[in-house]
Amino acid sequence: MSERLLEKLSILADAAKYDVSCSSSGSNRKNENKGLGDSKGMGICHAYTEDGRCVSLLKILLTNHCIFDCAYCVSRKSNDIKRAAFTVQEVVDLTINFYRRNYIEGLFLSSGIFSNPDYTMERLVLIAKKLRTEHNFHGYIHLKSIPGASDELMHQAGLYADRLSVNIEMPTKESLAVLAPDKKREDMIRPMQYLKTAIEENRDDQKTIKKVPRFAPAGQSTQMVIGASPENDLQILWIADQFYKKMKLKRVYYSGYVPISTDNRLPAVGTPVPMIRENRLYQADWLMRFYDFKAEEIVTPEEPLLDMEIDPKLNWALRNMNQFPLDINKADYHMIVRVPGIGIQSAKKIVSARKFSTLRWDHLKKIGVSLNKTKYFITCKLDENRKQFDPLQIRQMLLAEAASKYKANFSPQIKLF
Repeated sequence: MSERLLEKLSILADAAKYDVSCSSSGSNRKNENKGLGDSKGMGICHAYTEDGRCVSLLKILLTNHCIFDCAYCVSRKSNDIKRAAFTVQEVVDLTINFYRRNYIEGLFLSSGIFSNPDYTMERLVLIAKKLRTEHNFHGYIHLKSIPGASDELMHQAGLYADRLSVNIEMPTKESLAVLAPDKKREDMIRPMQYLKTAIEENRDDQKTIKKVPRFAPAGQSTQMVIGASPENDLQILWIADQFYKKMKLKRVYYSGYVPISTDNRLPAVGTPVPMIRENRLYQADWLMRFYDFKAEEIVTPEEPLLDMEIDPKLNWALRNMNQFPLDINKADYHMIVRVPGIGIQSAKKIVSARKFSTLRWDHLKKIGVSLNKTKYFITCKLDENRKQFDPLQIRQMLLAEAASKYKANFSPQIKLF
């Protein structure tokens, strides 16, 4: 690798680290005719596939030159940073060479905007096309769609990429107007709508036509920057819920704002968004996608912020103690899966196991239920005389138990010889 190419890679890989929306779950591109790679189960630059494995992608920008001046972006045109740009062939060669050396299992490619959206998107598509057609590459490819790009280019991108994503960046159009006045929310929504329709049509065609080219088989995703604007968690989760329902997105990612600017429209440098807030948003998002929770159940107008001390599922249960304790031997699946400490797989096992015998606490432990939380919210056989606790007592006991467990596991041990 030449010294100049190595410098470009250093600059553009570092600039790409702020984009977290690169999950690869949901794609299964078959390798035929002895091509390179296989996207089955492949993932990201140290992220996770749907079966829990950690894998890696080459995650870079095509360029960090940009015509826009978004206050929250490190690549904004007014920022005094080193600029670089790959050629199309350089990205293709890097991907193939890194794959052959077993450094990566695919590509995550984004970009600043050169001169206009179509000019930039055309180059992203060309890279994916060259990898697929000239090198017979079957590894995972995730392309960031450029807001404002034409439908024709979006269609081509969907034919070569496994997943496409259009970042909405700010949760609301009002915040976007303040922090990125050059951008329009409509330019982000339009390609999302096009991709939604094209993906659905492609899936319908696959049911009736024997051989039809797959279109973005891993779907589309988006990302919101959290903490750079004043939206609370209720607004953020409601917006994410609308994207899941209306755009059929696979994922919404929440990226805590990293203070990189002294712009007075942004939080002060040195006050990053707490990592725990990102974590709570992802937990709440998981409840919406897999546990049938509505956004307004997780956070309410009276309590618009997620609790930083306890997870959203436990917080919901404590606010709805009138629905507990549940009789684990009689309650339906929909309610069992809402009990803190019981996941989807455990809930399914419970419903299946109780057909053959009445469940007791030792049965639940063998199933894998987290009894330290669950015991406050369910009843089993032969525990009719259980002691009742109010929500505040349960909260305090669980927090104390967690603190005690942490101290026991992580406090330094002193050995005497």
